[in-house]
Amino acid sequence: MVNVTINDKAIQVPEGTTILEAAQMNHIAIPHLCFLKGLNEIGACRVCAVEVEGLEKLVPACNNAAEEGMVIRTNTPKVRQARRVNVELLLSQHNARCAECTRSGNCALQTIANDLGILTSPYHEDQPDFKWDTSFPLIRDAQKCIKCMRCVQVCDKIQDMHVWDLSKTGSRTTVDCSGNKTITEASCSICGQCITHCPVGALYERDDTKEVLHALADRDKIVVASLAPAVRSSWGEALGLTHEEASANRLVAALRAIGFDYVFDTDFSADLTIMEEGSEFVQMLKDAPAERFPLFTSCCPGWVRFAKMEYPDLVPLLSSAKSPQQMFGAILKSWYAKILNVEPGRIYNVSFMPCTAKKYECGVSVMNGSGVRDVDVVLTVRELDRLLRSESIDLRSLEEEEFDLPLGLGSGAGVIFGTTGGVMEAALRSAYFLVTGKNPDPDAFQGVRNYKGSWQEARFDIAGRSLNVAVAHGLKNVRQLCEAIRNREVRYDFVEMMACPTGCAGGGGQPIHDGIEMGEERGRLLLNLDQKAPIRFSHENPSIVQCYDDYLGKPLGERSHHLLHTDQARWELW
Repeated sequence: MVNVTINDKAIQVPEGTTILEAAQMNHIAIPHLCFLKGLNEIGACRVCAVEVEGLEKLVPACNNAAEEGMVIRTNTPKVRQARRVNVELLLSQHNARCAECTRSGNCALQTIANDLGILTSPYHEDQPDFKWDTSFPLIRDAQKCIKCMRCVQVCDKIQDMHVWDLSKTGSRTTVDCSGNKTITEASCSICGQCITHCPVGALYERDDTKEVLHALADRDKIVVASLAPAVRSSWGEALGLTHEEASANRLVAALRAIGFDYVFDTDFSADLTIMEEGSEFVQMLKDAPAERFPLFTSCCPGWVRFAKMEYPDLVPLLSSAKSPQQMFGAILKSWYAKILNVEPGRIYNVSFMPCTAKKYECGVSVMNGSGVRDVDVVLTVRELDRLLRSESIDLRSLEEEEFDLPLGLGSGAGVIFGTTGGVMEAALRSAYFLVTGKNPDPDAFQGVRNYKGSWQEARFDIAGRSLNVAVAHGLKNVRQLCEAIRNREVRYDFVEMMACPTGCAGGGGQPIHDGIEMGEERGRLLLNLDQKAPIRFSHENPSIVQCYDDYLGKPLGERSHHLLHTDQARWELW
């Protein structure tokens, strides 16, 4: 332990603790901008500068350790002046039209500037010219970049994709795609982790809310909403709602108030995915030669893009089952269009997702099985929250409402698709039934949850057959597992891959809490919903049974193959 004094307060902290951490541990606020613990501790912004007795120059609190006997002051005139100048200089190279920014009200630079009382800047504004393909799901605005390096570090250290790097020299230095590539040329999985870790609005998803509003205004269109499992874990965060207030059923009421004709649950098609993917896995266990294993899950388009770009030799091992999003769209515009007795083209399908890569996935040409575009538009949770705010709805006053049927009924197995290991756990529950004709304990496969390290592996017995499975999330971990499989260092029967850390719960389309990771908390909420669910097996969902009885016939049947399966090798990257 070391003894230090901060703002005349004597404190004791473990050796190696930074000044910033020491202050935080003792409820002393030091503003900071570029810092991300364990990822970005380079002191680039200098906003966290403090004065240390005996040193002439100010030191950044984020990367200097508290040492025995240090006397530190965080609010001297020298500190305040330096902090103000540093922020003013950042603003001189920042497009500060905050009212036009997606991060207005949730921007670290805006907050610090407001806290410092900066109303004018003495420095000449100098913003770079830039070009960007705004049709791409991920947008970068160079005029808002503060060169904090967070996006570079997250992409390098967490995702191991190296999409971003420093570009140009001297005062013109900025962040751009590495290797002088355009974003469409770069090996970008569109995971969106750079967006959720950017402190300002320099990175954001393509905004598609206007298209939705136009559809809602078109009286000839039947506008349908489908809510991904992980959306229910987060949609109220940016709106000031508690988890209890931000229930899925209150969101149903809110979307109907906006004007959606039907509100469905993507949990339904998550269950449908399990029926198809689980049946595919069981069939492989019976018939496939050893070289056809493992079977990889295919629900995550970020993972599918990654595999196509980085490990094309593994693409044939991906399940042919579409993601729940795309299965929902195919069923909506075939079976449900038949139920409504309308042309599929009249139905406008809005998919609400915790993901930026889903914006790419819905545009893949080979995804459309209904004869028209199966999913018309994808909105992230952030876009959903902005849409709700734009309608000025008093959300707390809304009475909860039920999803529409039959596509609004999902199981607990469908709910846990939203957290890492959930797809694997849900698939094994139904695979056990498909092999044995009996249900397992619904919690029998919890061994794929809550792991630390590169990936989690588990072994289960189904009807005397020993199954080796693995789960990985975050593309750095996914890459390590791919390498181990490719080099025959490990052997598995079934593997779940998710591009984002903690899976969809930590997706790139989720609400942003600067410097705070929310994925694990959201994941626990989804697991709790599964525990409370009246139906915990995908194959027991009565709407799924009805769908097969009335329309699809059977899993892996001719109609199922046409509507619910795809060839990932044929996916265009852009």
